Amino acid sequence: MRIGILTYHFSTNYGALMQAYGLRQWLISEGHEASFINYHPAYVEGSTGLRGALDPRQLKSSLKALFLRAAQLRRRLAGNPQQEKQFEQFRREVLGVSSPALQDEREVEAFLNSPEGRFDALICGSDQIWNPSPPKGLDRSYFLAFDSAAGDARRIAYAPSFGRGALDPRHAEEARRYISKLDAVSVREASGATIVKQLAGITPAVVPDPTILLGDFSALTFCAESISEGHVFCYALRSAQGIREIAELAGETFGQPVLSPDNPHRRWREIGITVHPSPAGWAALIERAGYVVTNSFHGTAFAILMQKPFLVAGLGGARLSLNDRALNLLRAVGLEDRFIPADRIGLARDRLLAPIDWSQVEAALATLQEQGRSYLRRELALAGQPERTRRTG
Repeated sequence: MRIGILTYHFSTNYGALMQAYGLRQWLISEGHEASFINYHPAYVEGSTGLRGALDPRQLKSSLKALFLRAAQLRRRLAGNPQQEKQFEQFRREVLGVSSPALQDEREVEAFLNSPEGRFDALICGSDQIWNPSPPKGLDRSYFLAFDSAAGDARRIAYAPSFGRGALDPRHAEEARRYISKLDAVSVREASGATIVKQLAGITPAVVPDPTILLGDFSALTFCAESISEGHVFCYALRSAQGIREIAELAGETFGQPVLSPDNPHRRWREIGITVHPSPAGWAALIERAGYVVTNSFHGTAFAILMQKPFLVAGLGGARLSLNDRALNLLRAVGLEDRFIPADRIGLARDRLLAPIDWSQVEAALATLQEQGRSYLRRELALAGQPERTRRTG
């Protein structure tokens, strides 16, 4: 089948690129022709204008947009040019993205109404595409809620995330309308299933992130740049609180250097040695690590997939709800004890050397993978049939 994917395939975030790669690669392995609809809205990268900057209610979002714009400028002027080229090359050569970017929803609809935009099925997901953005709110393109475009293409949600455990009530009615337009609904987290059930009365399937769906990234890491083995890999997003102490403890305990990939949005002093890997190199750094410390969902997923001893540093304060994504995955594979709450960093010393029963984890992963694969196979089998049958999970 010819399948179009709408997700964050353009991001400079390693996890976003890995989930995009995982979904497309699995679809290709099933014999489908899968490609990304090159929708690249400005607000996702923080380059949108500072609308409402003088409105006190918009102060927080305006300051965040200003910071992201400054980070973009800093990256262009003082960033690592080789790394930027590697990201561009990955999108073009590995993800197969070569068409011009579509800037807004009207351009997406125009593309879907064109001959090259005809698909048997459309898939939205995964990543936090259903997480409202401060300047935008919900984006109907990421719900496939098109009024006149897409023809008879089956509209399938695969493992989208709301980004946190609850949806702002201001967006509830809009989300309900969008979700109701889908032919098949699944989510990545159990908390997301609760949100969908409350909003639309639909019981969605809970399926794994595309990185888990694919499972095997050896073809990608095999092509990565040369990377030495034996290091503590520290992948930090949003905050250095807690994760710095755990990473330094791991480095001291095992006598290994701490390597941290460059984060263009970093607002803290570096942890260990900053490195600038390509997307494939990021995955290879985990594959060849002696230990992994992260506060990221995808850092957690790759540590599990590659069977690396690891700890997850919990986020605290206003970011507490962002732990839901990693915790859902850890619970699903029976590794909740690898999570270190932000207010209990001292637990890391005891849990650092605790063994992991990887045979138990493999069995749990196999179950998750089968849930995702059977869901997609079932829903894609319905694409193109004369009578479109609605399914909910």
